Order: sequence, then structure tokens, then C-alpha cells
Amino acid sequence: MSLPKTLAEDVARNLVMVARLIDEDPEQAYAYARIALRLASRVAAVREAAGFAAYATQKYAEALAEFRASRRMTGSVELWPVMADCERGLGRPERAMAMAGEPEVQKLDKAGQVEMRLVAAGARRDMGQIDAAIVTLQSSELASSAVHPWTPRLRYAYADALLAAGREDEAREWFGKALEADKDGSTDASDRLAELDGVEFVDALGDEDDAAVTAAPAPVVVDVDDIGDIDDFDDDEDDEDETGEDGPAKA
Repeated sequence: MSLPKTLAEDVARNLVMVARLIDEDPEQAYAYARIALRLASRVAAVREAAGFAAYATQKYAEALAEFRASRRMTGSVELWPVMADCERGLGRPERAMAMAGEPEVQKLDKAGQVEMRLVAAGARRDMGQIDAAIVTLQSSELASSAVHPWTPRLRYAYADALLAAGREDEAREWFGKALEADKDGSTDASDRLAELDGVEFVDALGDEDDAAVTAAPAPVVVDVDDIGDIDDFDDDEDDEDETGEDGPAKA
């Protein structure tokens, strides 16, 4: 559907803001998406953007409605995995599992099929089927040494499922593999590894009485007469916190 030039420009500006803000300020991105939706509700790209903005703010029923509208307009199956994830967000994992078995999945590209596998594994976990979730994630894509944009998340989800099943050694191995593939820091695999190794990151600028790092070497006791003037010490080094993200489904 084509829009008058001025209207198209207004819609485009709002969609640009949605894309710019959706990660940093999803509520503001949602507000821009609603404006675009009022201006051009019959444009598939607008319905899709509104869906993702609603999804980012955990308005899953609204997101699902927008994704369905976009799919009706385009006939594309591209949004199938995120639609299934909305079902999870609405507390209906059994519907997400049913969608994982529909013919639409076979029409997805490789990235879409991996995403669907992640959603299905998350649905299994929602239903308390942790072993089934592990089996769901076991695939040729997981076993491959090739790295794709979805590789870190797939390995991370597998590691997390293994950990939930009490298989800590295997989980540590796969968190490590996720970290190796995660060049952009899309997961918090490094933090999860640190937790498994008993390391706690703290703010070096915080209260000295509260600052502690577990699993650190035992403190060395030194005679103060041997170290000279205390002013010679350089205590300006800072510890760096490392941070890492599922929708409800980030499995």
C-alpha cells in the first residue's frame, strides 16, 4: 500500500525512532509505534514494528495481534517463531509447541528454524519438561563448529538447560562454547561461567566493607614495616562488571 508523500515521511520518522529505541527504551519505542500505527495501520511494516514494540514491553496479546495482522497482509511465515513466543508469554506453552509442529516451520529459513527450536525448547521448560528441552536443542546446528548470528544463543540455551538439569560440567563446557562464538556480547555467558566458578564481581568504588570477591586467593598478611610509606601504593585500579538477554522466551 502506498501513502501520500508527507504521510509516508511522518510514518518513516516514527518507525526510525522505534528501531533506534526498542533496545534502550522499549516503552518510548512503543509510543512511537502507536503513532505510526494510527497513521498507517494498513501497512504491513507498521503492524510488524508495532508488534515488536509491544513484544519488547511484554504486551504479548497486543504483539500477537499485530504479528497476525502483518502475516495476513504479506503471507510471510517469517514471524512464526515470535508469534509462538508470544503464546509462551501469554502462559500458553502448549500452543507454542503446537506451532512448532506446523508446516509453516518448514518454510522458514535456517535462522527462523533455529529460532523456532529455541522457542520450542523454552515451551518444554515452561511445562517442566527439562530433559525434553535438552533433546529439542540437540541438532546439527548445535553440533556444527561453524558460527552464525544465532550460534551463541543456541549454545547458551543448551548450556542453561543442562544446568537446570543438574549437569553442571556439561553446562560449563557449553557456556564456554557460547562465549567463544559470542563476539558481540549478545549473551551473558561470561557471567554464567564466572558464577559456576564461584566468582562474584563487585563495584570497586562501592563501600569497602561490602566489597568482596568470592573464590579469590586468601589474603596475604604482610608486616607493615616491610612495605614503606603507604602513599606509595596505587589503588586506582577498577574492577569491570560484565553484563549479558530470552522475551519471555529467550530460552
